[in-house]
Formats: sequence, C-alpha cells, structure tokens
Amino acid sequence: MNAETAVLASTAAHFGFQATVTAIVYPALARIPSEQWTMGHRAHTRAITPVVAVVYGALAITGVWALWSGPDGWTLVALAFVAATVLVTTFAARLHGRLGAGHDADLIRRLLWVDRLRAATGTLAFAASLISIV
Repeated sequence: MNAETAVLASTAAHFGFQATVTAIVYPALARIPSEQWTMGHRAHTRAITPVVAVVYGALAITGVWALWSGPDGWTLVALAFVAATVLVTTFAARLHGRLGAGHDADLIRRLLWVDRLRAATGTLAFAASLISIV
C-alpha cells in the first residue's frame, strides 16, 4: 500500500463515520430531553471518544505518511480538507465541552451546524483522495 491509498482508506473511514454521526448520532443526541441531558451527553461522549480517536488517529498517521512521501496535487487537496475537518472538529469539541455543563438549545443548534460543515469538509477530503488514485 502506498501513502495515497492509505489516505484514501482513512478518508473513506472518516467519511463513513462522519455520515453516520451527521445522519443518526447527532440528531439523536439533539432529541435528548433537557432533564436527561447530562446523563445522555456523558454517555454519548464515553461511547464515541474511542471511535473518534481511531478515526482521527488514522487521518493523522496517513496524512503525515503522505506528506513525508511527497504527495501529488490531489492528495495535497485531500490533506487540506482533512486539516479543515480537524479545525472544524475543534469547534465541535468546544461546543461539546460547553454542553457538558447542561442542556442549551442554542449550543445544540450550533453543534448540528458545525457537524454539517465537518461532514462537508470530510466528504471533500474523501473525494479528493479518491481522485488522487484514479
């Protein structure tokens, strides 16, 4: 396996993960009643953290490998979108931190918006990495 194929694999894994989060996980999280929020948010965080670590760890490892290997133009584009995804994820993490203190409908709406943006950047990273090996 070469670096470009590894980037494709990690962006594909992230795409699948992110599509599931955006379509299923976050909408379910947003529906947790305010009186059950603290427990529900805590359970969500415990459940998703290991998966996030694996998926984003793979993005980091394959990204460094690709940069070390001298990536082609489309792989660089993919890595730029991966970087954008990571940046957007830091905003999501900050919102999650604030939501850990309690239910806040406005923060939940912002989290859903940030998550859709992250899904878009992740999709573009996957598309660019796919183009890089075609």
